Amino acid sequence: MVSLKSYRQPGVKTASIILASEVDYMHIEEGVHLGDLKERMDRFWQLSGQKIESINNTYDHAQGTPVYTAAGKYTTRGWTEWTQGFEYGSAILQFDATGDDEFLEIGRRGTVEKMASHVSHFGVHDHGFNNVSTYGNLLRLMREGKVPEQDWERNFYEMALKISGSVQARRWSPINGGGGYLYSFNGPHSLFVDTIRTVRALCVSREMGHSLMGDNDLNTSLLERAIEHGKATAKYAIYYGEGRDSYDEWGRTAHESIFNVNDGNYRCPNAQQGFSGFTTWTRGLAWAMLGFAEQLQYLRTLDAADLDAYGGFAAIEAIYLKAARATCDFYIANSASDGIPYWDTGAPQLHRLGDYTERPADPFNEFEPVDSSAAAIGCQGLLRLGRYLRNGFSRDADRYFQAGLTVLHTLLDEPYMSTDPDHQGLILHSIYHRPNGWDYVHGGAKIPYGESSMWGDYHVREAVLYAGRLLDGKDYHFYDCVR
Repeated sequence: MVSLKSYRQPGVKTASIILASEVDYMHIEEGVHLGDLKERMDRFWQLSGQKIESINNTYDHAQGTPVYTAAGKYTTRGWTEWTQGFEYGSAILQFDATGDDEFLEIGRRGTVEKMASHVSHFGVHDHGFNNVSTYGNLLRLMREGKVPEQDWERNFYEMALKISGSVQARRWSPINGGGGYLYSFNGPHSLFVDTIRTVRALCVSREMGHSLMGDNDLNTSLLERAIEHGKATAKYAIYYGEGRDSYDEWGRTAHESIFNVNDGNYRCPNAQQGFSGFTTWTRGLAWAMLGFAEQLQYLRTLDAADLDAYGGFAAIEAIYLKAARATCDFYIANSASDGIPYWDTGAPQLHRLGDYTERPADPFNEFEPVDSSAAAIGCQGLLRLGRYLRNGFSRDADRYFQAGLTVLHTLLDEPYMSTDPDHQGLILHSIYHRPNGWDYVHGGAKIPYGESSMWGDYHVREAVLYAGRLLDGKDYHFYDCVR
């Protein structure tokens, strides 16, 4: 067990906080620096380009959007349309990193021809995944001068992003006592922790002066909805060791939070892709790590007056920072020593692995799979939180940042990097939906391993691009497309 301590931030009530420096499970490599990853990152982009070309040349889109690999080939799985933006977004990131126009053409053409339905998709909470990853990245590259400036093209991307933000903002359920949340595709009763990373669609739309217009011309602020959703996610999806239930532990994360839509009251935690509502599905944990870290970076860029109506910057920052710290600490405490987590920290056979946090993850074990896609998402959250705290008062900034580098260092090598030219995935050992049994299991194996996912491959590209920008003395944010 890891002890809790109290600390006080200026202007913030005392809270029970676990300091990252007290977490001794994941072996954080203090000696790894960004420059040490340069050779691996160069090799990464070479392999990445080969994977994108293979998918582009052979995948049959008539069967649906590529979701994950089965025996090394990308295939689909109908649930919701949430991965196509990662397919074309990956090509755009590849161009960003390498300057190879072939990948710009793949990403641009795919966005123009295939992504319109995602802009107007009223049935999903994934707009920040699909549309910021495509239209947003293309607009950012134009602002950076990497794509030639054309008024019609800029207007096309801006219009898509404006609409996407307001469409997602329309998925609103009020909470008894004030506030509300952007509900998931499960319905108005359902708050998914994933959505904290897709709320960026509202922020981008708001930055372009857009809002949500409703009946009787009711004008709703997209910033208001983004902030209220963040507050709700921090309150109901994240635990802080404050006695909320018998399984309340600092940083534990519920995939789904259930509300009574008749009166707006919170009812219970739940899980769709995790083992249970009282265990932590590690990809949901990673979405929270990255989502809150990004939102903190965004909020810091706003004028203080813009936030006064929602409690002010200091109050909002305290809520978001507590959630970001808690989830990052939980990740560090519950991942294997090399920074790779198993798919759920309460998975029923995990105990068969013994002290699994004290040694590197074993994706080939016989009991429970790891999830490299959670690592690909979470490592960027650790890096961004570390960067954010360096601008403040925290002595933990370097530790979070080094934890992120540790995870990335592990992902950029085997057995996670896919070096087989016949395998279309980039990062191996990703898990989609363990409870539903959707993941491919090789003959003779007892658990899924050795496969990839669109979200895992996209997010590791995003993390490597971010690390490369930092190595060059630059930075990279989702809102760079509008600033």
